[in-house]
Amino acid sequence: MEPEPFEALYERHGAAAFALARHMLGSHGLAEDAVQEAFLNLWRSAARYDCARGSVRSWLLCMVRHRSIDMLRNLRLQERHRIAVAGAEERIASGADTGSDLICREEASLVRSALAALPPEQKRVLELAYFGGWSHTEIAEHFDMPLGTVKGRTRLGLEKLRWTLAGIAPVPG
Repeated sequence: MEPEPFEALYERHGAAAFALARHMLGSHGLAEDAVQEAFLNLWRSAARYDCARGSVRSWLLCMVRHRSIDMLRNLRLQERHRIAVAGAEERIASGADTGSDLICREEASLVRSALAALPPEQKRVLELAYFGGWSHTEIAEHFDMPLGTVKGRTRLGLEKLRWTLAGIAPVPG
């Protein structure tokens, strides 16, 4: 897409896009971000536009709507996380231990011990996947190993953890 037609598109539809985002998000700054991201997406995917499916305006407003919904979901997740962290900090500061806190600590200690008993290559993969939030693909790229190897180490490590935590001696391997 050429810059001049893109500017004309922004001049023609920018206000409607902003009004929609502002209405959905309730924030001037968030609305600006949503509109900017929608226009960038339109710029990148202009070749995929199909006039038989609707007008450019409806396509753009659909992008703004979807981006606004994504932003709202993200804000809700951040707020829930903030509330959970604040609640945990409050419990820690008060020094109050509930029965469930003690059980969680005991279970965490058992899991840490079981993890420590794993072969280092399985332990690293499980730590990155479950505590670091890495995907199998990211782990494979990081260690420069085949994806199948990462998945195999994950499976073997999880089996050994399951056996250890269940009190069953794992099969060597």
